[in-house]
Amino acid sequence: MSTSNAPSAAEPAKGKAGDSLAHRKRWMAVLARSATADLESQWQALHPDVGYQMLRAPESGMAMVRARIGGNGGQFNLGEMTVTRCSVCLDNGTIGHAYVAGRDRRRAELAAAFDALLQDPSRRPEIIRKVIEPLAAKRASARGRRSRKAAATKVDFFTLIRGEDT
Repeated sequence: MSTSNAPSAAEPAKGKAGDSLAHRKRWMAVLARSATADLESQWQALHPDVGYQMLRAPESGMAMVRARIGGNGGQFNLGEMTVTRCSVCLDNGTIGHAYVAGRDRRRAELAAAFDALLQDPSRRPEIIRKVIEPLAAKRASARGRRSRKAAATKVDFFTLIRGEDT
């Protein structure tokens, strides 16, 4: 029996060349999927005095969504979805970017501002602890509730008695 030392999705691998990229992917995924109200309250609680300038004001556009049949077949164009992107520059010169699903301009702006803040190694641990982890936990809890609700409606058709079995 072999044991796997692979990192979980919640904790990227440490000591790898792509370590900072893996962490950034994780926090960007959490920020992009969080509600605007949650991001706004976290921003006000944590950094109301941080200033930034817009490099690219929030703008909406379309992106093609691609898929695979069965997860391993050939790719095909599933359809288009609306995305909003934004880039900001903090007063200290750090640049943050964000792409979010939908047309919520404020959510894209806040995600970009948090991205810029998270790139500062001195601020990163506090922001991950106070912002990213609670937002990720809230999303995981909501997914768990939806999964339990869906599981409660599952029908097992193999438990029905068939006529020829009598």
